[in-house]
Amino acid sequence: MTTTAPTLVKKRTPGQVIFKLVAYTLCIILAVLSIFPFVIMLVNATRTTHQIQQHAVSLIPGTALLNNYKILTSKDMFNPWLGLLNSAIISTFSTVCTIYFSTLTAFALVAYDWRLRRPFFTFILAVMMIPAQITAIGFYQFMYKIGMTNNFLSLILPAIAAPATVFFMRQYMVPSLPMELLQSARVDGSGEFRTFNQIVIPLMKPAMATQAIFSFVSSWNNLFVPSILLTNKSKYTMPIMVSLLNGDIYKVEYGAVYLGLVLTVLPLFIIYFALSKYIIAGVALGGVKG
Repeated sequence: MTTTAPTLVKKRTPGQVIFKLVAYTLCIILAVLSIFPFVIMLVNATRTTHQIQQHAVSLIPGTALLNNYKILTSKDMFNPWLGLLNSAIISTFSTVCTIYFSTLTAFALVAYDWRLRRPFFTFILAVMMIPAQITAIGFYQFMYKIGMTNNFLSLILPAIAAPATVFFMRQYMVPSLPMELLQSARVDGSGEFRTFNQIVIPLMKPAMATQAIFSFVSSWNNLFVPSILLTNKSKYTMPIMVSLLNGDIYKVEYGAVYLGLVLTVLPLFIIYFALSKYIIAGVALGGVKG
């Protein structure tokens, strides 16, 4: 007959219980505050303009969703499916360019020992300090002279230069990229691009997924640069179309505006939930290394 040893249950002190209770309470409050604006946006998308003007904050959904959609599609400047397609094309390709070339640049800063490596990295950090609005006029004049206005490439190709993404990738790569693995690949005859594509990129997936979300959201929500480069209605992105909904002279249909915002935000949720597992994997990896 075997006997099991009694398990010792560690009792929490009153101070630990109070601290845990306060921490959980703050987390719940912050979660509610973060979700609340999205709930209001979804609810108002189903309400009429009169209901929104009477009570802007309500948790009770309305019955005007189809009517708001009809109002949206009846406007000449608003074509939700065309706007979603244009935004998806620009955001997807600009995100791919940003992530791939930023990771490639970070790889050059970490894996190779060349004379101007530190000055080059310092220059990248200095570029991060320059606001995009300062260079907007010169950027527009340049695109106009080379005939790139009303062209998606004028919004996709500049995404190759992303100093903030290069900085993040470089900081992630320094402790997580084993140089011995690179040396082994070179001894086996692997070229530099093959080594980067088949060895470095799989190791960088968590960081790339994290930056892909930020890059996609930034490109999707970008209103300033597309509004000055895209003047053809067939090229309008979703943020431009939503911004024009407030330009009605006689009446603003707030329910339709909220529905337009919902259509704008919905793809961002899809991208986040599709890539969130890589972010969790990256956090877990960092915890194991620590």
